[in-house]
Amino acid sequence: MPTARRRLSTSLATIVILAGGAGLSWVGAEAAATYLEDRAARDVTQVLAAQGHDWATVEADGLLVRLTGTAPSEVDRFRAVTQAATVVDAGRVLDRMTVASVEAMTPPEFTIELLRSDRGISLIGLVPASTDRAAILRTLRLGGGEVTDLLEAADHPAPEGWDAALSLGLQAIEMAGQSKVSITPGQVRVAALAADRADQGRLEAALRQAAPADLTLDLQIAAPRPVIAPFILRFAMDGDGARFDACAVDDEAARDRVAEAARSAGMQALPDCVLGLGVPTEDWADAAVAAITAVASLGQGQVTLSDTDVALVMPAGVDRARFDMVAGQLEGALPPAYRLEAQLLEAEAAPVPVAFEASLAPAGSLSMRGRIADAQMRQAVDSFARSRFQVAQSGLQTDPQVPGGWTVRVIAGLEAMDALQSGQVRVTPDMIALSGVSGDPHATDRAAALLSDRLGAGARYELTIGYDRRLDLALGLPDGEDCVARLNLIMSESEIGFEPSRSSVAGDPAPTLARFSRAMQDCAEFQIEAGGHTDSQGSEGFNAELSRSRAQAIVSAMDEAGIDTANMTVRGYGESRPIATNETDEGREANRRIEFRLLSPHPVRSEALPAPVVVSGVTGEIVVPPPPDGPPPAMAGAMQGPRMPPVMGPVMPQAMGPMLPEAPAQMQGPQLPHSRDASGMVPMTVGVSEEFQTLEAREESLRVPVLDADPATPRPGARPASVAGRTGAAEEPTDE
Repeated sequence: MPTARRRLSTSLATIVILAGGAGLSWVGAEAAATYLEDRAARDVTQVLAAQGHDWATVEADGLLVRLTGTAPSEVDRFRAVTQAATVVDAGRVLDRMTVASVEAMTPPEFTIELLRSDRGISLIGLVPASTDRAAILRTLRLGGGEVTDLLEAADHPAPEGWDAALSLGLQAIEMAGQSKVSITPGQVRVAALAADRADQGRLEAALRQAAPADLTLDLQIAAPRPVIAPFILRFAMDGDGARFDACAVDDEAARDRVAEAARSAGMQALPDCVLGLGVPTEDWADAAVAAITAVASLGQGQVTLSDTDVALVMPAGVDRARFDMVAGQLEGALPPAYRLEAQLLEAEAAPVPVAFEASLAPAGSLSMRGRIADAQMRQAVDSFARSRFQVAQSGLQTDPQVPGGWTVRVIAGLEAMDALQSGQVRVTPDMIALSGVSGDPHATDRAAALLSDRLGAGARYELTIGYDRRLDLALGLPDGEDCVARLNLIMSESEIGFEPSRSSVAGDPAPTLARFSRAMQDCAEFQIEAGGHTDSQGSEGFNAELSRSRAQAIVSAMDEAGIDTANMTVRGYGESRPIATNETDEGREANRRIEFRLLSPHPVRSEALPAPVVVSGVTGEIVVPPPPDGPPPAMAGAMQGPRMPPVMGPVMPQAMGPMLPEAPAQMQGPQLPHSRDASGMVPMTVGVSEEFQTLEAREESLRVPVLDADPATPRPGARPASVAGRTGAAEEPTDE
């Protein structure tokens, strides 16, 4: 029995020991597995957090590591898996991550591209579903032409700034001709081609005025380069330094070369060369650089390039040998198509006391006085002046002693006045002085080119032309009436009100003041009255004072907002000027208003116009080749320029019968135009730039030759007897 009991005890002990060992092993295994899982999860989490993948969640399941979460993109998901594989074996990483939908995160980019051509308008792009596409097409079809709709719609809300940009873009495509308009929320980009510089300024001004303050407007409006004829460049050096009186180039490379040559000659300022069409040859820049270098080598003088004619003019006092050497070098450096005329001026002679003066008023009326050759030339000058200006007074006097070519100089002076809005010209035998004000920043260049084209070489001139930006059509500045209309429109659309029977402003005036500020940027120089008006409720004196106080409150608010109100005045009209009946609420509401009125159309200048630069020079010669049969007779010593045929009288037979009276001289050739054509353009002037013979030469042509009889002169035979008898019966014989 004891043996059996001992054997049972041993078995039970063995079982207990084995069970305890197994239990301890299981507990140890669980602890080890948990430790490994926690460590793997912790290590992977730390690595992902260090790389910025905080969106990922790490779960450990035994030896496996499960990654969950929503990755911003597929790239981020792949990077998270790669980083986890650096901590644990890649085979133990389970990818349970998802990628966020791109469509759900990024709204569509709404845009419209409008392209306008001669065939019509096309639209392409993506718009919100709420956009009224039918209204857009109706608006575009009002301008005529075919409209091609290639728009697509997306069911997303319209972003901020979309409606304002769409409205401005439709206005832009209607204003511009051939253009491309790109519309995005809060931004409009306009690329267009204007007819000329003035049209470019008007279009840019209109678009900027129509653009809201919170919208970005990108304008890329270009104007074609002007056609310059003659293509002219004039460089001069004197005691005041080096300068350009006129500068025309065909491209940017030529402009850079000319500017570099001018800097080498000592010119400090950057030349304002005009890029234009009409260059006579491709090597214009070579000729210009050579001419500038020639003047710089002499240290004074002037050179003029007019198309392919080059005139080098040096003042008296330059060494003749040095002048001849430089002129020869310049002639050799010029391209083959260019012709050089070099002139060294002699000492100035005493001026002839003959003058012609003309004054152009700002309103456009012209007054003339001075000397002219004869009645025919006076009629020619009058006709030319009336074709260009409104002639208010013509006090021209005939003077046969005027120098040759005088009429051509007078016509040239009047023609140069086309560059002015107001001013005067004085023509003397040795100088044409033009002064005045113009709205063209290149008026001096225009006047110099006109004088050079009309007079040829050797004519001295002095130009004193000031620039007034108010007269520049290219800037599109408003006049006084436009300014007042803008202010009244802003006031009518504003939400500014007043407390009942008080002058205190009710409502938020900031938006209206912001519009006032933009409108007054180019209008502060005009005298404008802010007038207050009320309805008929209350006494007349109270209403007058109330209206004045309210108008003053508006002007004071404008002044506090930084708007220049120095030229604005205030007046209260009370109930004296109603615009509607005071019997209804609507009428009384309309009568309670602030109205702006223009006091004077002339701006008040706070600063004087910049002093004009005096430009003096000598015109370049335009060489006219002689006809094949040689130069015309008896005119070689006269002034350069196209010539008129000589005035010839009738050829009378030799002394037979009584002397006939001299026939009046008739001016040959076409006559001057007297008026503008239907298009408003001044027709080409023909017949006034030709040189005419002097009065003595014309009189010589009109004389009838008388010859004395000699023994060889043929004589009539004896009369028939019948004729002699009748004559003897009728007359008494006389003795000689």
